[in-house]
Amino acid sequence: MNGKFFRNGIVMLVLVVGTVLLLYTFLVSPTNETPKPYSAYLADVRAGLVTKVTQQDLTLTVTTGNSSSKYITIQPGLGIPSALQETVDAAKAGGQDPNKIEFTAMKASDAGQWVNLLVGALLPVLLIGGFLFFMMRQAQGTNNQALSFGKSRARMFLGNKTVVTFADVAGVDEAKMELQEVVEFLKYPEKFNSLGARIPRGVLLIGPPGTGKTLMARAVAGEAGVPFFSISGSEFVEMFVGVGASRVRDLFDQAKRNAPCIVFVDEIDAVGRQRGAGLGGSHDEREQTLNQILVEMDGFDTATNVIVVAATNRPDVLDPALLRPGRFDRQVILDRPDMKGRVEILRVHSKGKPLDKAFNVEDVAKQSAGFSGADLANLVNEAAILAARRNKKLVGMSEFQEALERIVAGPERKSRVISDAEKLIIAYHEGGHAVVQRILPKCDAVAKVTIISRGMALGYTMALPSEDRYLQSKTEFEDKIAGMLGGNASERLVFGDTTTGASNDIEKASDLARRMVTEFGMSEKLGPLAFGKHEEMVFLGRGIGEQRNYSDDVARQIDDEVRAIIDNAYARAQDVLTRHRDKLDALAAQLVERETLDATEFEALFSDLPPKEPIHGIVPKLESAGAPAGAAQPA
Repeated sequence: MNGKFFRNGIVMLVLVVGTVLLLYTFLVSPTNETPKPYSAYLADVRAGLVTKVTQQDLTLTVTTGNSSSKYITIQPGLGIPSALQETVDAAKAGGQDPNKIEFTAMKASDAGQWVNLLVGALLPVLLIGGFLFFMMRQAQGTNNQALSFGKSRARMFLGNKTVVTFADVAGVDEAKMELQEVVEFLKYPEKFNSLGARIPRGVLLIGPPGTGKTLMARAVAGEAGVPFFSISGSEFVEMFVGVGASRVRDLFDQAKRNAPCIVFVDEIDAVGRQRGAGLGGSHDEREQTLNQILVEMDGFDTATNVIVVAATNRPDVLDPALLRPGRFDRQVILDRPDMKGRVEILRVHSKGKPLDKAFNVEDVAKQSAGFSGADLANLVNEAAILAARRNKKLVGMSEFQEALERIVAGPERKSRVISDAEKLIIAYHEGGHAVVQRILPKCDAVAKVTIISRGMALGYTMALPSEDRYLQSKTEFEDKIAGMLGGNASERLVFGDTTTGASNDIEKASDLARRMVTEFGMSEKLGPLAFGKHEEMVFLGRGIGEQRNYSDDVARQIDDEVRAIIDNAYARAQDVLTRHRDKLDALAAQLVERETLDATEFEALFSDLPPKEPIHGIVPKLESAGAPAGAAQPA
C-alpha cells in the first residue's frame, strides 16, 4: 500500500509541474508569431505605414495599411510612456502626423502575473519538496524492510483457484488414499468429530526426487478447496538468530487467520535436521527455527485447524521430535511407480497431445522401468519436441524410443569420427554383452544393440526387464555380472587383448560382487553376515562413508570371495562366447554394416535356438522322497 501511494505521489507531482508549464506557455506566450524588430517598427512609423498600435506590457501589436495586416514587436524600453514618446518622435522625424496613429495601452494580464509567480517562486519549491519527499520515502522504505525482515515469505493460493486435483496425480494410489482423509476432514470435519477422531496435524511426504511430493500437496489443496500456504524450508533460515523463528510465528499466524487451511513446507530437511549436530550447538539459528516449528505444530495451543504437509527425500536426518505423533502423525511414502503406475502417469502427461495410432503406452511403460513421475513427464515432452523437430503432426513410437534413449544414454553423436578398426572392436564388445545376455537364462532380454555413440558411451546394449522386480537372487546377480563382463571377454577372445572400453563394466561388476558379499550375505564361505556400517543418503543412493567393523583377516576373505565371484562370471562369459562364436561373429558383422539392431533383428540371429523365456527369482527345491507334500524340510 505504501509503495502504491508513493508511486501515485510521484505521478501527481509530475502532473502539477506539467500543468504549470502548460499554463505558462499558453497564458504568457499567447501567440507563436515571430516578433518584428523594434527598429523596423520605428521605420514603418517614419514611413507613415502604421495606423494603429496596441501595447500590453512590452508587446506592441501594430496595424498597417488600413487594418490589412498586423504584426507584433517587443519594445526594449521601460514601459508605455517611452513607447508612445518614441512613436511620436519617429512620426515627426519622417514628416508624418502623429495624431493619425491610434495608440492604445492595455492593462497587463492578471493570469500572466500569477503564472509568472508560480513559475518563478512555486515551481522551485515543488521541485525541492518533491526531492525531500522522495528521500524520506526511501528512508521509510528501508525501515519497513528492516521491520518486515522477520515476516513470513510464504505464498498463499486460494482453494478455489487451485487447478490441480487428484485426477492429475497418477501412480500413487496408496498415497492418494492416505491423503484423501485429510481432504475429507477439511470438507466434512463433523464426520470425524462425531466419532471422537482427530485428523493428523501433519503429513510427511517421503520419497525420491521427482515422485510427485509437491504435486500431491497441491492436489490436496485443490481437492479440499481451502487456502494453501507454500514455502521452502530454506526460506526460514537466515544469518541472524531469531529471524527464522519469527517467520515461523508469522506463517502460522497467517494460517490461523485463514483456517481451515494447509501449510506446505517443501524440503523440510533444510530446517528440520536433528538438533545438536550443528557447529553452533543449541544456539544455532536453524535449531531455534526448528524449536519454533515444534511449538507451533503441537505446543500449548492445540485448538487450531491448520494441517501441515511437508516433503523431504532425507527422512534419516530429521529430528525425532518432529516425527513423533502429534506433529507429523502420518508418513506417506511416494516411491517410483510400478508398471501400472507408469501407464497411468504416461496417460496423464500425454493427454491432449496428438499421438500416432501405433503408439502403445504399455510398451513405453515397460521400457521405462525405474523412471519417476518427473522422468516420465520429461520423456513425453522430449518425444513431442522430437516430433516437432522432425516436422511431424503426430508423436509416434519412434519419437518415444529416441526420447527414452536420450534420457538414459544421452543424445546420439553421429558426428564423432571412429576408425574402422575401432568400430570393429566396439562391435565385438557390444556383441559380447548381447550374446552372453541372450544365452544366460536369468539375464534380461536384449532390446537393442548399437555401436552409435551416445553421450560418453561409444556403443551400448539395452536390456529391458519383462516385469517390475523387488527381489533379486544370487543366481540373477551372477548372470548379470557375467553379462557385464561379456564385452571384455569378447575382446580377449577375438583380439587377444583388451581396451579401456570395458572400464565402466568392470567397475559396476566389481561393486555388485562386493555388495553380494558384504551386504546381501550371498557368500558361501562367509555366510549371511553384513560387513561394514554404511552411511548413505536415503532415497538419493549416494554413500557418505563406511565404518569398518571387521578384522584384516575378514577383509582378506571378502576380497577372496569377490575375486571368486568375478572369476567365475568371467569364465562363464568366455564359455558362452566360445560355444557361440559363430553368433558373435555374425552379430559383429551386422553391427559394422548397419550400426544398430533392434530386438527382432537380434533374435533372428538365434533362430536355431529356443526363444528366451524370462526366468527370475528362485524356485522351491524338490521334496525329498517319502516326505508328504507341503511338509517342512529340515534346515
